[in-house]
Order: sequence, then structure tokens, then C-alpha cells
Amino acid sequence: MRDAPASARDAHAPAQDAHISVRDAPVPVRDTPPAAQAHADAPARADAQARAAGPGRAVEPARAARLEAALGDPFDPANPHGHLALLRADEARRTPEATEALLAEAGMAAEFVPRDLGGRLAGLEELARVLRPLFRRDLALGYGFGVTSLFAASSVWTAGDEGQRRSLADVLLGGGRATTVHREVAHANAILRDEMAAERRPGGGWRIAGRKDAVINAHRADAFVVYARTARQDGPRSHSVLVLGPGAPAAGEVRRLGRARMPGMRGAHFCGLELDGVSVPDDALVGAVGDGVSLALRSFQTSHCLIPATVLAGVDGVLRAAVRAATEDRPDGRPSRRWRKALAGVFADLLACDAMAVTGLRAMSLMPEESYLLGAAVKYTMPDLLREDLEELAAVLGGRGYDCGPRYGGFQKLVRDLPVAGLGHAGTAVCQAVIVPQLPALARSAWFRTPEPPAELFRPGAPLPAFDHRRLAHSGTDDLLTATLAGVAGRLEGRCGQGPPEAALAALARAFVAELRALRARCAALSGAFDPQACALADRYALVLSAAAVLGVWEGRAAAGDPFLGDPAWAVLALSRTARRLGVPAADPPHDVVEEVLGEALRRCRQRRSLDLYGTRLAG
Repeated sequence: MRDAPASARDAHAPAQDAHISVRDAPVPVRDTPPAAQAHADAPARADAQARAAGPGRAVEPARAARLEAALGDPFDPANPHGHLALLRADEARRTPEATEALLAEAGMAAEFVPRDLGGRLAGLEELARVLRPLFRRDLALGYGFGVTSLFAASSVWTAGDEGQRRSLADVLLGGGRATTVHREVAHANAILRDEMAAERRPGGGWRIAGRKDAVINAHRADAFVVYARTARQDGPRSHSVLVLGPGAPAAGEVRRLGRARMPGMRGAHFCGLELDGVSVPDDALVGAVGDGVSLALRSFQTSHCLIPATVLAGVDGVLRAAVRAATEDRPDGRPSRRWRKALAGVFADLLACDAMAVTGLRAMSLMPEESYLLGAAVKYTMPDLLREDLEELAAVLGGRGYDCGPRYGGFQKLVRDLPVAGLGHAGTAVCQAVIVPQLPALARSAWFRTPEPPAELFRPGAPLPAFDHRRLAHSGTDDLLTATLAGVAGRLEGRCGQGPPEAALAALARAFVAELRALRARCAALSGAFDPQACALADRYALVLSAAAVLGVWEGRAAAGDPFLGDPAWAVLALSRTARRLGVPAADPPHDVVEEVLGEALRRCRQRRSLDLYGTRLAG
């Protein structure tokens, strides 16, 4: 991603104070808000939220409310966990130690350990909501403190034996950290470049050697989950997963090398790692020899949905800043007509992205054997949508987009952070490699034939069965969302007495069904090879899935009586924007639709509520 979107450069000349550095603004010292008090106050807050949520609204998990309260008002300059302190830490490329201490006191590590192993992890949707207060403030903190440990541990939670699972759970619950040593992949960035190799020792066990230049938290990790090459030839059985640590190896040396200077997520610590003849026992092997690629495809489904679902909270903050910029000094508290469509459109995009991400997270609890393609589509689609939204918001922010201070500095920081957070080209290429080979089979046997998934898939915040990593698969012939697209479109056609918004939604649903039919004809003729046509069709397919998620969530919220999400306005605006990206013929959304969505965004900003599917109360 570019350091600054072109639209920000072209929109306005920088304001007089646009280059204020966070170094110039002192951070008053105050005591860290005690996490224990925030935890004690949470039940009363949760009860109040349940009363205030209104019909159809999901109540925020108490743990998320505790964390939001403990982190405090991000705009308070005296808050050691606020924007000013976090931006100063980012500029200095240092870890925000006070906030990490608060998270440790709050027991955040338990969120990444399954309940059957003594942790709190029971569902990924709930975990995403617990993490959003953290990611809303700083992506680097969200990664550096803990979610990295979850992604490393996912392979062990998925295929480890009981001893391996309990050993790693003890590390995390005891305050330790784990990190992933990735294998090398095509289109690699610094994180995915180079790899380790492992060979069997004559007396038993494995010897690991190799070097990586950028491994997050390598300087303080207690355990490394290593995707090591164990076969000379490339192929599906070329790599295996080995756990190194806790504790020193029996032989060889683990060298933690110098820190890597990353262009984004500057507060997170990436450094080089070299393993020189490191010995690990036979029981360090997770699963079977050659399971590395298969395990990555299974376990990384969690990150494919969880990363976009949490990063979305950062874009929420930029939209909130853009609303502030557009309404400052305006007596009616509304933006000028010039910016209304952009602000409403980005808000609709965030709701659409959230619909897709949350549906993917819920699918891994409800039907984990069939969530594989959906997870890849989420990671494939959302980065481009969020980048487009940031460019659109850059025009609204104008010169404020260059401000490095606490009110607007989050924009430039997020622009830098997103590619490093796995939302750059390398992450997209990995997901494209999942989707493209499946298109011919989906077109021939799944689309317009698969039954609709359960309605619970599209009910954010509704109860779910416990999530179990071990049920994740990396195959599946059903397509969860295209069946929903056809089903909702058919039900909309059968409605009588539709008003203009409902009629517009029905027309958009018909247009996306027609697009799916065209895709079926074109994808059925594919060979499964990676060529420009197949990649272009994968782009279109993923956007059709995002439209299906919007329709599914809208229908579910309408049935629950949600006063905003159950109204068609947001869905009409979101689908209109998706249709424009696809080049699908669609009428412009009615003026009233834009005004209704904008009005909700302005209300939420005034009421300090999140700009996502949940409308969560915020500390600032």
C-alpha cells in the first residue's frame, strides 16, 4: 500500500498544523487504570447494555466491555493507553509497556487458549469482539501482545496430541508467548521469505537449521511453531510442523538476531531468527511428517477471518475521524453535501465487510468442515475494500490526513500498518491459491444446488456451539453463501407491497444472482490452472460472496426486529457499491437511503458507538 493515498495528496493543501509531531506533545503521567476495577464494574455495565441495546441488538461480551473500560478514553492525553501514548510509542519504534502490563493483568492470554485447556476461547466471533478495543487503538499492539500467540498455537490446537496441547497452553496461561516461523511462499514479503529445514537425527528426533530475517516476537518467544521443510521436492507433503520450546534445546543454538525495521506496525518487534543445528525430540512433531501444508490450510482459516474482523475496528476509527473532520464548525452538526455520499458509503462498506467476516467466524463454529472457502474469500476480499475505503476517507480528511497528532494520526498509521498486518499482496496471493482451483468444481456441482445454511449463520452475537480447531478441514464441496444469495433473492421477489428501498434491494439481489449464473458458465470451463482469467473470476466470485453475506445478515436482522440493520437502506447502499466494483448494472441508490445510512453513522459517532454490526459503546 502507498504511504499516503493519492486522493489525500490531491484533495487539499496541508493545514497549518498538519505536521505536528507526537514528540512535541508531552504525555502527562498518571496511574494506569486498574484492570481489576474495570473487571469488577463490568457486570453492571453489561446489564445496562442489555437494557439499552434495543430489539434485535447483540449484547457486548462482558470481557470486551471490561477491556474497553480498562483501556479508557483514547483521546484523553493523560491516558497511558490512549492515542497520544500509542502514537509516541509507534514513532519511537518501541512497545507500549504500560498497555502490555494492563493486558497481562487482565489475563488476555487466556483468550487464546481453548476452554478445555483452561483458557477462555470458546468461539471466534466472541474473540474478535474482545480484541476489537485493542485493534481499534493500535494494530501493532493487537498483534504484538497476543494474537500472534494464537496463530502460532492454532496448529497445535488443531492437530497436536494431548501433551503438546497442554504444554503450549501452560506456556500461554503462564504469561509466555509463542510465535510462528513460517515456511517460504510465492510472492513472499519479509515475513514469509526464507524458511527452516529439518532432518531426522540418526539417534531419533529432529535437527532444525535455517534463518529468517523477520519473525514477530522472536526476541521474547518461549515457544516457536516451526513450519520446516522436511522433503527436498516441493509439493503438498514438503513441510512438517515442529514445536521448539519451551526451554533450551538439547543441542544446537537458537540465535535471536537484530531487529528488522518494518515500514508499518513499528511498535511490534520483528527480529531475525537463526537455528543452528537445533535438536528437538520426536514428540516435537505436530501431526505426521509432511502435514505442514495441510495443517497451514486448516489452522490458518482462523486468521483469514479474525485478522479482517479485528483490523476493521481500526478503519472504524478512521471513519470516525473523517466524520469529525467533516462536521467540525458546522452549526447543524452535519457534513457538507460534498462528503455525505462518501461517509455513508464507507460506513455501508464497513457493515458489509463485518457481515462477511462475522459470517466466516460463525461458520467455523456452526459448520467447520465447510468453512474453508469462505475463510479464504474473507481474507481475499476485505483488504482491497478497506484500502479503497481509506483512500475515499483521505479525500474527506484532506490536510488532516497528514496530521501526526492524536486526533487524526491514526490514519497515516493505519495506512502503514495494514500491509504488515497480513493485508498486503502476500496474504491475498495465499487466499487466491485456495479459491482458484475450486472454481470449476463449484460451478459444476455446487452453485444453485447446495442447500441454504442454517439461519444462525447470519445472526451476529447469537449463541454458537463451542469452536473446536480439530474439526477444521481444508476441503469441501459446498458453498455456504451462494445458496443464501439465491434464497434471499427468491424471497424478496415474493414480497408484496414493496417500498422503494425494498424494491431496490430486490433488484440488486436479482443482479447478483444473474452475475452468479454468468460466473457458473465461465468457471465451469476453467481447467483449474492459474491464469489471468481464473484470477479475475476469483475476484468476481469473492465479491458475490460478500453480497450474499450482506443479504443474509440483513434478512436475519429484519427477522429479529433490528431498527437499523433490519431496514434495507444499509444493504442497498452496500450492494450498490459492490455492484459498481463488479460492473454489474444497478441503479444509483435512492437519496433517502444515503441520508438514512449517514444519519445512523452520525448518531453512532455522537453516542460513542462502534461503526460495525454491533454498535458497541466505546470509551471515547
